[in-house]
Amino acid sequence: MFEAVRYLDVLRHGAVTGNECLRGEQDDPLSALGWEQMQQATATATGWTQIVSSPLRRCAEFAQTLANARGVPLHVVAEWRERSFGDWEGRSLAALPEAELAQFWADPVGYTPPSAEPFTAFRERVLAAWLDLCADQAQHTLLITHGGVIRVLVAEVLCMADAGLLALEVPHACLTRLRIYPPPGRASLIGHG
Repeated sequence: MFEAVRYLDVLRHGAVTGNECLRGEQDDPLSALGWEQMQQATATATGWTQIVSSPLRRCAEFAQTLANARGVPLHVVAEWRERSFGDWEGRSLAALPEAELAQFWADPVGYTPPSAEPFTAFRERVLAAWLDLCADQAQHTLLITHGGVIRVLVAEVLCMADAGLLALEVPHACLTRLRIYPPPGRASLIGHG
């Protein structure tokens, strides 16, 4: 039996309440601007057969509203949450120890902030969720998640080295579209941003 090509739209959450900081798993809600950004990003899109979301409020609250409005099922999946930044969560870049921040920028894959989720564990978690999503037979999924997660997914699809992840811009309410071919085909990037 022939399997159809499927699509995955990946949407980063919009702007959130509070100051600019490393949020990671800090559970701040969308701001009014963030809601507007998300509404604009999804206004003309059609065809989603399901919505999958990170459990963090900045994703899940909009996902629930959109799923209700579109009449499609919503699946909130813990593995799609952002990387934990440990002791750095909720702190502005200016408030972080300069030497440690320099290490992080120089080697974001190899340097783990204090008490943070190691990058390798984060990547493994995201790619396990990706494999589950690829095995799902939904024709067209919208995934609402975070910038770090999107960087890992795009890097996986494009066979990018992890060291280049921070070079991939993922602004608020950025929409990325992937095409998922049946095995043994690989996924491809249709558009980003």
